[in-house]
Amino acid sequence: MGQEAIITGLPQPSRTRPRSAHAMSAIEPSNGRKIGFVSLGCPKALVDSERILTQLKVEGYDIVQAYDDADVVVVNTCGFIDSAVTESLDAIGEAMAENGKVIVTGCLGKRPEQIREAHPDVLAITGPQDYQSVMRAVYDAAPPTHNPFTDLVPRRIAEDDVGIKLTPKHYAYLKISEGCNHRCSFCIIPSMRGDLVSRPVDQVLREAEKLVMGGVKELLVISQDTSAYGVDVKYAEHMWREKRYQTRMKALCEGLSELGVWTRLHYVYPYPHVDDIIPLMADGKLLPYLDIPFQHASPRILKLMKRPGAVDKTLERIQRWRGIAPDITIRSTFIVGFPGETEQEFEELLDFLDEAQLDRVGAFAYSPVEGAAANALPDPVPEEVKQERLARFMERQAAISEAKLADKVGSVQRCLVDLIDGDLAIARSMADAPEIDGLVQIQNGFEAGLKPGEFVDVEIMGSDEHDLYGEVVFED
Repeated sequence: MGQEAIITGLPQPSRTRPRSAHAMSAIEPSNGRKIGFVSLGCPKALVDSERILTQLKVEGYDIVQAYDDADVVVVNTCGFIDSAVTESLDAIGEAMAENGKVIVTGCLGKRPEQIREAHPDVLAITGPQDYQSVMRAVYDAAPPTHNPFTDLVPRRIAEDDVGIKLTPKHYAYLKISEGCNHRCSFCIIPSMRGDLVSRPVDQVLREAEKLVMGGVKELLVISQDTSAYGVDVKYAEHMWREKRYQTRMKALCEGLSELGVWTRLHYVYPYPHVDDIIPLMADGKLLPYLDIPFQHASPRILKLMKRPGAVDKTLERIQRWRGIAPDITIRSTFIVGFPGETEQEFEELLDFLDEAQLDRVGAFAYSPVEGAAANALPDPVPEEVKQERLARFMERQAAISEAKLADKVGSVQRCLVDLIDGDLAIARSMADAPEIDGLVQIQNGFEAGLKPGEFVDVEIMGSDEHDLYGEVVFED
C-alpha cells in the first residue's frame, strides 16, 4: 500500500508540499541517444529505476526532460492496487500520445495482456527487476552510438554500484532483498516479484559505504519484508571491513551503524526478533524509528488477511519497545473495510489506535486487486461504508498525532534539512521519513544559512496535526 508516483526526466505533477529535487539534473549529457524515463510506485520500484538509469548512462544514453526530445520513453509501472494500475496505464497513454515509442517495465509488466489491451502499440513489456530485457528493448528502439574504442569493453554496472540516484544527494534508499515469502490475502506482490531473495550482507554494506562516501547522510532500508532478511540463504556469513556479518537484520543494522549516518528501517514485519534491534536504537546506533505495518486489530480480520493476530501481545511489545527506547517513533499502515469487517471489528481497530498511541499512521480503504485471494471472501463492505470508516479512522488518528506533536513543543530536535523554500528551511526530525511523514519547518532557516543535507538542532515552537515549526538553536 501507499504507492508514490515519481516522474523522472519528464514533467512532474504538482504537489501540495515542495519535494526535494531529484538527481536527473545532475546527469551530464554525452551526446548519445536520448531516453525519457517515468518512474511510478514505491521506493523499491524507485531503486529499480535508479539501476536502469545507471545502466543507460553507462551505455552512453542521455536522459532528457521532455517527451519531444526523447528517442524512446521507458515507463516503470506499479500494479499493486487498482488505483496504481490506472495511474500506470494513464502514464503509458500519455507517453504514447506525446512520443509514440514506449517501453513498459515494472510490476504491471507482469500483466502484459492488460497493457496491450489499453495500449497495443507499446514497443516492449517486461516485468520488475528485468533490467537486461529493458536494455535489449532500448537497443532495438534506439541503438546506442557506436564507439570503436569502447564497444569491445563490457559495460555493465556492478551489483553494489551506487550509480544514478533519484533521491536528493543527502538520503538514499538501500534495497536489501527482493520478493516476499508471505501470502497475505490482499497482496499480489509475490506473484509480481517472486519469493524472497536476499542480497549478501557484504554487498549491501559495501553499497551503503559508497553512498555515505558520496555524501548520503540518511540510509532508508527497504524491502518487501525487512525482518525476513537472510532467511532464504540461511543467514550466510560474509566479510566486511575484516569482520564477519550474518545476512540477518540485526547484523546488517550493526554494520550500518559503523557508517555514522542515520539508518531508518522500513517494511518491518512484526517477527519476535524485531525486539533484538530496539537496544541498538536506545544506544543511538540506529534511528529510533520502526515502520511496521500492523494492518488491523481484529484477530478475525487479521486471520482473514493471513497476518499475525495476537493483538494483546502486539500492544505489550509496543510498551516494551518504548520502555527500552523512549524516543522510538512507530509508523504503521492499516486497511479499513476489509471484506467481512463488521462495525464491532472496526471499533476494535479504533480502540487499538487509542491504546497503541502510534506516532505515524497511514490507512487505506480496502481496494480489490486483480489476483488477490481476498477478492473471493464473502460479505464485501459497501464502498460508502468503507469511506465513512476511513474518515473516522483518520479523524481519530489525527487527534492522536496532534497531541503527540504538541508534546514536542519546547523540545530541541535534531533535524536533517531537505530544502530551502524562501525564508524557510524544510527539514525532518528523526521521527520523519521522507515523503510519507511530517516535516519540520525552520522559520529562520534561510537567515541561518542552512543548506540541504545539513544536520541542525531546532527548538520546536509550534505544531499541528502533522508538522512541527521551530527555529535554529544557535550556540552561545
